[in-house]
Amino acid sequence: MLSLALDIGYFGKPGLSLLWLPFELAALLVVLVRVIRRVPAGRVAVSGALTGAAALLLPLRFTLHEPGSGLKESVFAAALTLFPVVCAAGVGLYLRALENRRIRAVIQARRQQRLEVASDLHDFVAHEVTGIVLEAQAAQLGDLGQQEYREILARIEKAGLRALESMDQTVTALRTADGERGESPSTRLHGLADLAELADRFTTMSTTKVRLSMAEGILGTLSREAEDTAYRVVVESLTNVRRHAARATRVDIVVRPNADHGAVEITVADDAGHGAPTATRQGGGTGLVGLAERVSALGGSLEAGPHDEGWRVMCLLPTTAHP
Repeated sequence: MLSLALDIGYFGKPGLSLLWLPFELAALLVVLVRVIRRVPAGRVAVSGALTGAAALLLPLRFTLHEPGSGLKESVFAAALTLFPVVCAAGVGLYLRALENRRIRAVIQARRQQRLEVASDLHDFVAHEVTGIVLEAQAAQLGDLGQQEYREILARIEKAGLRALESMDQTVTALRTADGERGESPSTRLHGLADLAELADRFTTMSTTKVRLSMAEGILGTLSREAEDTAYRVVVESLTNVRRHAARATRVDIVVRPNADHGAVEITVADDAGHGAPTATRQGGGTGLVGLAERVSALGGSLEAGPHDEGWRVMCLLPTTAHP
C-alpha cells in the first residue's frame, strides 16, 4: 500500500526513484508471489491486485516527473514491467496449486485412515462385543450351575480383553500422525494362520460348531494385505452368523486353491439353524459391502447369498494380489 501511494503521490527527484526502482520492483515481485501463495482465498484477489498494481505503476515515479518523458514513455515502461509481474503471479498461482493439492492429499489420507479405523472397529471389536452379548443372553435362559456361570464369565472376560486390545490399537493408530518409515498406522495384520484360533474361539463362545478345513501348502501364497483381508472376511461372516443366524448349528470354513482363477478360495457356509428363513439376513450392515470393495481392490471377488439350507460367503483372492 505504501509503494502504491508513492507511485501516485511521488514529488521527489526522478533520478532518485530511478536508482531505487530495480530493488523495489524485485521486492514487490517477491511479495506478489507470497501474497498469491499464502493469503486466504477470500482476500487473495484484492491483495494480489493491489500488489501487482504497485509493481506496474512503479516506473511512473520516474516517467511522470522526468521533463523529457510523457504518456508514451509511461505506457511503455508499464508494459515492460507487465511481463515480470505476470511471471511472478504465475509462480504464485503454481505454488498455491501445489499447496492446495498437498492439503487435499492430506485430507484424503486422513479420511482413508479414519475409514480403516472404522473398518477395524467393525471387524474386530463388534465381533467380540457380539459374542459377549450372546454369552450374557445365554446365561439368562435358565438356571446354570456355579461352574457354568464361571465358565461363561471367563469367556466374557477374555472377549472383553480382546476387544479392549483392539480398541487400544485403534486409538494408537488415531493418535499417530505418521507411521514408521512413512507407512500409515494401522492395527496388527492377521492372516490365514490365525483362522484356527478364531474358529476355536467362536466355537467356545457359542453353540455353533465351527469346522475349519485348510489345504496344505496354502499358507504363504497370498500377500500380507490379502491374508489380512481373508481373515476379515471370515470374521465378518462369523459375526453375521451370530447376529442373523442364531439357530445355526454348524459353520464350515474352507480355504483351498482355485486353479481356474489362480486364486485362493475362502468360503464360510452355515446351515442357518436347519432351514431358518434367509430373510433374517437382511439389514445386516455394510461390513461385507466394504470388504467387497477391499477384495476388488486386490483383484479378487466376494459373493454372499443363500446356499443349500443356509448362507454362504465366498471370497476369491489372487495369489499374486497386490494393493
